[in-house]
Amino acid sequence: MARCFRMAKALDPAKIFERSAAEGSRRLNQTLLQLLATAFIAGFTVVFGIIAMGTVEALVPPEWGHLSKLLGALAFGLGIVFLVVGRAELFSENFFDPIAAMFQSDHHRLVGKLVRLWVVSLILNLIGGALFIVIASVNGTLPHGAAEALNRIAEEIAHRPWLPTFTRAIIGGALVALLSYLVIASEETISRIVVAYVVGVLVALGPFDHVIVSMLHVGFGLLSTANVEPSHVAEVGLIALAGNLVGGVGLVTLSHVAQDKAAERNSRHGGGSEDEAQ
Repeated sequence: MARCFRMAKALDPAKIFERSAAEGSRRLNQTLLQLLATAFIAGFTVVFGIIAMGTVEALVPPEWGHLSKLLGALAFGLGIVFLVVGRAELFSENFFDPIAAMFQSDHHRLVGKLVRLWVVSLILNLIGGALFIVIASVNGTLPHGAAEALNRIAEEIAHRPWLPTFTRAIIGGALVALLSYLVIASEETISRIVVAYVVGVLVALGPFDHVIVSMLHVGFGLLSTANVEPSHVAEVGLIALAGNLVGGVGLVTLSHVAQDKAAERNSRHGGGSEDEAQ
């Protein structure tokens, strides 16, 4: 019986970084067609989470108050599970792994590939998501009340002051970059599903801005009846992009890079891990 409940040994951070670099190398070396396809798929896949959020919030009676936001966030998390299980290329998922690959090989040779990965995934995420947003915005497509719930979210995002959007985007970028790290650290599919779901719920619960998700939210409001202008989509996108880069690259990714380099130096100078010492 004890054997059934024995926990798997956690991976060493250095091993996680090594696996992340291998995954990052795979992403950097995709053919253009592969990258176009996976990024496009990620764009419309995340819309399923947005639709689920609006549908669930519409089903909650008004007297339940803020509980509707919690239930909507719980529904949105499913969209992130679809992304992770389907191995699609959401823009900010390409922060940690590719940069890990760069630090384990020739930085200069891979810069161009990293720029290509980021630019193509960002554009194709938006194109794929926009296609489904256009479809969903057609009157009568979504269940009763879902469009109104999504319009409220779009207006909240569009009319929020820039500084809270930026700080929320820092947290959002950090969460998604952390997701990449935790997915590599999780060796079983069920663990990856749980991690993806929890991160998805946290992103929606804030809500903590993600450049793709926030732009698609506001884009839906633009096509629907929300009080949203085209300039709001661009403004939210630029602010969220900057915040995601600060949180995802500046805080999470570079911190793990520093951790790995410190462990590497320690190993070269005769230091060992706790496991080796024991």
